[in-house]
Amino acid sequence: MLSARSLFTEILDNDESFRLFCSIAASGETQGGWENGRIAALVPPALAGLAPKIARHGADEDKHGRIFNGLLHGRHLEPAPVPADTDYTMLLERSGIGLAHSRLKADEPLGEHDIVTYLAHSRVTEQRASEQMALLLRLFGDHPEIGRAVRQIARDEDNHLAYCHEELLRLARAGHARTIQRTLKDCAMAEIRIYRDVSIAVMAHMGEILRWSPAKSALLRAGINAVYAYERVAGWRRMVSLTMPGPELRNALGGGPVAAEATT
Repeated sequence: MLSARSLFTEILDNDESFRLFCSIAASGETQGGWENGRIAALVPPALAGLAPKIARHGADEDKHGRIFNGLLHGRHLEPAPVPADTDYTMLLERSGIGLAHSRLKADEPLGEHDIVTYLAHSRVTEQRASEQMALLLRLFGDHPEIGRAVRQIARDEDNHLAYCHEELLRLARAGHARTIQRTLKDCAMAEIRIYRDVSIAVMAHMGEILRWSPAKSALLRAGINAVYAYERVAGWRRMVSLTMPGPELRNALGGGPVAAEATT
């Protein structure tokens, strides 16, 4: 029977599909690290207190990239080229979601609106990351090869999501509420479409490597499209709500040094 556990187990047990999986993940995390690093360097003076938290977010993303590359190294595998149709972060940027790389490469300070855009984009994408890692944690949290990495990244993604909620609520109280809600919805609707497209592309590449039957590939595409249909109608709402984190997740990034090294 086709299940999330059987699907991921099949991908993890084959070196070539594992290589592609880790390479896609490492590339996205590393890209996120660069983006957050540039945003931290360009934070406007009025929001200077955010800079250490954004820098911490970027450092965590860089760490995750090293963790995925470490998993490859553990199997004596080299990173694989990342197919363009699986590049989630680049496809989001090309759709106008988040801050353009051309803006981040310039040395001009960002404005408050830019920071609102960044945090709204992060709140949506971190929701996805937190949910994905929660699934992997449930399935493989005790796995001898990837369990430690999954536990570490899942904890970080929960912290990132809590930080986005907290900072957006702070900015909403400062007068940005309407802009935040509008930007969150725009980001969410674009993200669910791109996530659908990337998921279909990833499964197509995995299917080629693992020689899935046309029926199995069609079933997976149908499942992905069914999730998209639900998210298009109602599921997107979970990505735009804002709730103050519980006490254990308040000030989750805090601006301090990265606590854990990239080890597996």
